[in-house]
Amino acid sequence: MKFILDTHVWLWMIADPDRLSPTTARLMEHQENELLLSAASSWEIAIKYSLGKLDLPSDPSRYVPEQILETGVTPLPVEHSHALRVASLPRHHQDPFDRLIIAQAELEQATLITADQKFSQYGIPIQEA
Repeated sequence: MKFILDTHVWLWMIADPDRLSPTTARLMEHQENELLLSAASSWEIAIKYSLGKLDLPSDPSRYVPEQILETGVTPLPVEHSHALRVASLPRHHQDPFDRLIIAQAELEQATLITADQKFSQYGIPIQEA
């Protein structure tokens, strides 16, 4: 299966894996499952770090690529189709990063792993973190 990790889920996977449910942790460990990390998550991490809202052991420009390799996730670029899909999403969620990740999950036909309850309102497959 194909899974997109919400930003907080990927950060938990690295720094606080006990926050993940046992079911989600098992799904993430299975080699046949593809774990995707959106470029929108890198953007969100960079912004929150620069605003002082996210502590990291090193600058995001080094930390994120290192951890992508370490965790074995597949980077998911933001395509124009992803960005444009955001315009037609219902307004259940206002966060631009989350809206883009929702659009990607829909267009990539992937299950989204998240702890955000609002995502379930979009009719996309969700795995609770």
